[in-house]
Order: sequence, then structure tokens, then C-alpha cells
Amino acid sequence: MLKRIDWPTFIGAFVLLLSVAVPLVLFPEAGARWVLTAKNVVTEQLGVLYLLLGVVAMGFMVYVVFSNLGQIKLGEADERAEFRTWSWAAMLFCGGIGASILYWSVIEWMYYIQSPPFEVEPMSNEAARWASTYGIFHWGIVTWSIYLIPSLPMAYFLHVRKRSVLKVSQAMLPVLGEKLANGWLGKLIDILFIFGLMAGTATTLGLAAPLINEGAHQMFGVPLGVGPQLIVLLICTAIFGWSAWSGLKKGIKILSDINLWLAIGLLIFVFVLGPTLFMANTGLDAIGRMLSNLIRMATWTEPFGGIDGFPDSSFPQDWTMFYWAWWLVFSPTMGFFVARISRGRTVRQMVAGGIFFGSLGCAAFFITLGNFGLYMQMTGQLDAVSILNDQGPTAAMFAVLHELPMAWIAIAAFTLLAILFTATSFDSTSYILAAAVETTMEGGEPMRWNRLFWALSLSILPAVLMWLGGLETLQTASVVGGLPLLPIAVLLMVSFVRAAKYDLRYQPDYSDPEISIEAFPRHDPWTQKGNWSNTGDDTTGR
Repeated sequence: MLKRIDWPTFIGAFVLLLSVAVPLVLFPEAGARWVLTAKNVVTEQLGVLYLLLGVVAMGFMVYVVFSNLGQIKLGEADERAEFRTWSWAAMLFCGGIGASILYWSVIEWMYYIQSPPFEVEPMSNEAARWASTYGIFHWGIVTWSIYLIPSLPMAYFLHVRKRSVLKVSQAMLPVLGEKLANGWLGKLIDILFIFGLMAGTATTLGLAAPLINEGAHQMFGVPLGVGPQLIVLLICTAIFGWSAWSGLKKGIKILSDINLWLAIGLLIFVFVLGPTLFMANTGLDAIGRMLSNLIRMATWTEPFGGIDGFPDSSFPQDWTMFYWAWWLVFSPTMGFFVARISRGRTVRQMVAGGIFFGSLGCAAFFITLGNFGLYMQMTGQLDAVSILNDQGPTAAMFAVLHELPMAWIAIAAFTLLAILFTATSFDSTSYILAAAVETTMEGGEPMRWNRLFWALSLSILPAVLMWLGGLETLQTASVVGGLPLLPIAVLLMVSFVRAAKYDLRYQPDYSDPEISIEAFPRHDPWTQKGNWSNTGDDTTGR
């Protein structure tokens, strides 16, 4: 059993985690200063790279969907999809978003309306329009394009080339070669991936714990503070630890289905009892504004900020660059998870479905919960922005929910959803972390004790960052953690295209709507015996 563990990667990742967490605990004030400095350096000097990656990822997904690469079947020619579309969409959305969608969909507009982009006057009508738009943009097409970058090579190697290893290094075989991918460079890439993922996880769990704590306080009078939030963290860890132990088809699937039904119920509740017409009109307007300004929003860097009297809002640095870094940190895990659950679909179905269902689900939360709060602000029924500034984000969030009829129902559902979203998100995360430190997966899943170990380890860094406190500290973990993944993301795109294009040379059904890859080169081109210049004469089936 222990022979299945890739010990250099396992130990290296855990040691790196402790080497960051322990000094932050021992020197909290210096640690808080360090993470703030790190965030400023990365966003101000290198932030444009994150924006560039977002544009490239979006363009790359369009290319894949409309090229012959999208026709490739992930599995055997006559194989049906492993999961029904409903369960597939539920796992995809719930595993990739987490409780963060609850947090930001309610309050994100409050930040935007008082510090809007494009030199718009704060608290103006135009600021309100952009406030309702930017949340959908930050959680939309570009987000899911970044998420799906690792899905492509991983799904290809897992379902087409039948490699039962979920590692970033193995997905990069076509660009690294077998020697480097299995050597020190491959180990380093896998360790950096695991650490980056844990940093992003810390951000999400750090946002979810205060939200759940506030909900429990509203319903049962549970005290507020870091101590109760750490208890919340332990409870969530126990839930997704159980689910990780249960496996993919039992734990994650069941939690995701329950989660999605409860989310739909909450959104319908708010949409029907709230200002329905306003939410519908504002939502449609926001989608249209986002689509018509997509390139502008995706490339805006505020280049003249602070020069010769130009205003410097730091909006793209504080928001768009942060979000792209956050999604990049989660992309290997989410990408691998999407790859794992997409057996039996085509590449086109995986990419188009992932972007469509993911963007649609996120937009539904912003259109409903976000626009309800915006309506309260614009009509003067609730000054949510002042509550945010004076009492903090969680207070503003629940102040908005209290404006609903039968508010206790919404608060109870909201809090339960936060717990379930957190559990499903980190359930899938612990699953992928466990798979990343195994040399092979017998039965298609990582070992139970390994999944449970990483489920528990995921709570270490968020607990430390919660102790340090502050939203900026949590955001920094994602921005800095995503930096080493920038070049890796580019190489993953190249890897998929290179492997798939090469294998297509050998296929007799090249023009079919679904291309089943069944003939392969006798020696893979990234091995010592292989050759990238082969023309398809020397083949073998698998």
C-alpha cells in the first residue's frame, strides 16, 4: 500500500506547507507585513501576466471547441458518459466554487459601487451598473477557461491514453519528455502545484469560516471570533474528511447533488420574494454589458494610474488580477476533477459544458443575491455599503439577508449552503491532492487514508491566516501561490495540443463527429525510443 505513494512529492509538499505555516505562527506581525509586501510586488510588477493568461485561456478554449481537437472522445468509442449531465454539472459547479460564491455574490457589488472601474464616479448610477456587471465577469467565461486548462491534457492522458496518474508533471510529458517529467523537475512541479493549491484553499476556507460563524450566531447565538471560526473550520474538515473517505461516487456525488438542490431552492426563494423584475432586468443588462465589454474588462490594467494627475484606483490589481490568480491556483485541482468526472464525453462537451454550466451557476447567484442587495441600497431601504465599511463584510451580508421576508429561512439555508459548498469544494481538493502524491491509482481512486490525510492538512494554512486576520492577508495567499503556476499553465496548453495532434495522425475516423483515439504510435514520442517526426505507419492499439 505504501509503495503507491510518491514519497518525495508527499514529503516535499508537506514540508513546504509547514515551512510557511510555522514561521507565520511564531512571528505573526512580521508574517502579516511579509504577505502584504508579497502581494504588492506580485500585483504591481507581475499582475499583467495574470490578465494575459486570462485572455490566452479564453482564446484557447474557443480554438479547442471549434477545432478537430474538440471531436476527440474521452474514453471508448461506444462508451456512455460516466455521470448524467445533471450530476456532472452539480459536481463541476459545487466542486469548483465553494462557499466563496455565497460570500462574494452578496457583497462584491458593495466594493465596486464605492470604488468603481474606468474612472466612474463612486456611488453614481453608472457605478451601480458596473457593480452589477463585474461580479458576473470575474466569475464567468474567463474563470472557467482558466479552470479548464489542466482538464484538457489530464482528461486526454487519463481517458484516452489510459494513464491512471493524476499529476501535473505527467500531463506535461509531451513538453518535458519522460526523463524530466519523472525526474527532479517533475517532482518540483508537483510540489509547487500542491503548495499553490493549499494557498488558494486557505483563501476560500478563510472566507467561509466567518460566514458560517455569523450564520450560527444569527440562528443560535454562537459567539463570534477567531476561536469559534476555528471550530467551524474543524467541523467543515470533518464533513469533507468523511466524504473524501467515502470516495467519488458516494461522498462527492451525494454532497454535490444535495448542495445544488439547496442552492436552487435558496435562489428561487430570494428571486420570488424579492424585487423579481429588478433582479431580472438588472441581470440581463449586466450580462449584455459584460459580453459587449468583455475584451476591455479582460485587458484593463489602468496603465496611467498615478501619472500626472491620472487617478489610481488599483481596481484591476485588487480585483481582476487577484481573481485570475485565485482561479489559477485552483485550476489544477478543478481541472483534474473535471477531467476525472468527464469520461464518456467529447473534449468539446467537456469544455463547452464546463464554461456554460459554471458561468451560468455563478451568474445566477450574482443576479439574485447581488442584485437584491443592490436594490435595497438604491431604494434607500438599507445602507449596506455603510454597514460594510463600519462593521465588516459578514455583518453587511447578513444585514441584506435580514431584509427578506421570512429571513430566518434564507439565513438557515445560506449557512447550511456555506457548510456544504465548503465540504464539496475541499472534498474534491483533498481527492486530487491525494491522487497527486500517488504513483498509480488502483481502482481509479487514491487510497482512503491518503485522502483523509490531505483533507486534514488542508485546514492548516487557513487556520494560520485566519489567526493573522484580514481579507488582504487571505487574498495574498492566492496571488503569491499562483505565481509559479503561470508558466505551468502555458505548458499544459502546449502539452495537450502536441499530444492530441500527434495521435490524430494515426486515426482512420479523422472526419467523424466523434473521433475515438484507438491507434497509437508503438513508442510514445516523449520517450527515448519515440520520435515526433513519425508519420503514422508504426502503430499499435490500446
